[in-house]
Amino acid sequence: VQLQASGGGLVQAGGSLRLSCAASGRTISTYAMAWFRQAPGKEREFVAAIRRRGGSTYYADSVKGRFTIARDNAKNTVYLQMNSLKAEDTAVYCCAAVKDIILSLIRVSHVYDYWGQGTLVTVSS
Repeated sequence: VQLQASGGGLVQAGGSLRLSCAASGRTISTYAMAWFRQAPGKEREFVAAIRRRGGSTYYADSVKGRFTIARDNAKNTVYLQMNSLKAEDTAVYCCAAVKDIILSLIRVSHVYDYWGQGTLVTVSS
């Protein structure tokens, strides 16, 4: 699976952005998908994930209520809608995919097999 993330940019605090992760090579309907982010000088952290079965979603506490992950299997694309952005959301955002995953590991980056390149989100305060 090849993943291509896009949609990053510069936005003012309180604004919105929608990131896209377009997949090729395989259909992502059978994959769990996630977004991770890494801010300068910090470790990569989990942002959001969506399971393949039923499409259940999971979020980091820091983005819950502001970010929404969704998938469009017909377009083989996963989205991350980001609202009410804060300066601390500034980071490089990457999408990831894994074929099989147990729920307890869905927030763990090293279990994901496929990664896209990052897209930079900069939120000015």
